[in-house]
Amino acid sequence: MLTLYHHPFSPSSRFLRLILNEYGAEFESKIVNPWERPADLLMLNPAGTIPVLVENDGPAICGATPIMEYLDETRGYSLANRRLMPDHPEARAECRRLVDWALLKLDGEVIGHLVRERIYKQVMPKSAGGGEPDSAALRVARANIPHHMKYLEYLAASRKWLAGDRLSFADFALAAELSCADYLGEVPWKNEVNVKEWYARVKSRPSMRPLLGEKVLGMPPSPTYADLDF
Repeated sequence: MLTLYHHPFSPSSRFLRLILNEYGAEFESKIVNPWERPADLLMLNPAGTIPVLVENDGPAICGATPIMEYLDETRGYSLANRRLMPDHPEARAECRRLVDWALLKLDGEVIGHLVRERIYKQVMPKSAGGGEPDSAALRVARANIPHHMKYLEYLAASRKWLAGDRLSFADFALAAELSCADYLGEVPWKNEVNVKEWYARVKSRPSMRPLLGEKVLGMPPSPTYADLDF
């Protein structure tokens, strides 16, 4: 049995939930607030960060990309064309590059600011940094997102899927990040038609349905969030 320690609006956690859903892997969900460091999590991951995955009585796998690789090696290898890691070494490298782009660069420059300031701070205690959103951080995110969207538009216009001809981990990493911003109405969809079409295809997959049904208490999603024909 798999147990995933995560938060519903942690983009990297969303990425892993999408992978687990795509691979048809049942898992137990343990929700952890990213700003807390509960003792049971620290026993698994001394860094105190999520996501963390545990299978049965095995060791904890910590971090989104190590978990991604673990799921590929333990589940994906047997799924033929449903495997989310490409077969060719060069295609694998490109897939991993875009996963890093999503989880590190896009998250660090855009999505992480939006999620922290507009979602996490709503429930964080003041001692942990909760309270009013930091307007400077939001300005940075809003200034950066058009640059990322233009790059994604280039990829979506020139490839069948973002990393190449097959659906891959890259598509789900980027979709997980954008889904959080989309909930908040922070994605400029009207300017990038190919990205919008790509995201609609990913959003229509059954693996996305559980995520699209989740809501932040007291904050309804944007009209585009759960609309498959947005």
